Amino acid sequence: VPLVESGGGSVEAGGSLRLSCTTSEYTRSYYCMGWFRQAPGKEREWVAIIEPDGTSDYTPTVEGRFAISKDIAKNTLYLQMNSLKPEDTAMYYCVARFGVTGGCSNHPLWYPSWGQGTQVTVSS
Repeated sequence: VPLVESGGGSVEAGGSLRLSCTTSEYTRSYYCMGWFRQAPGKEREWVAIIEPDGTSDYTPTVEGRFAISKDIAKNTLYLQMNSLKPEDTAMYYCVARFGVTGGCSNHPLWYPSWGQGTQVTVSS
């Protein structure tokens, strides 16, 4: 399933950005979506996921600063990022898994669909 991200860019520490991820997939089934990121020289890490019922979960380093949401009518996932820090600098990837019957995972291998990535750079 194609996922198209947008909204990355460069910002100073303390600033905000909103990432968007749009899919052409229309489904009545449950699905999980989320965001991962990867900084140079580091492993890919989970940032946030949103469950089929709309509940969300965040990695501790972004809790309280980032907010994940989805607009079902627009088939779009968002990541609002506030109080950005230099350590948030990374390539951010949108992920999805459709036809879910249980809860969502925060493991990258669990998601078959990935976007191309959008770069977020935070300067100090």
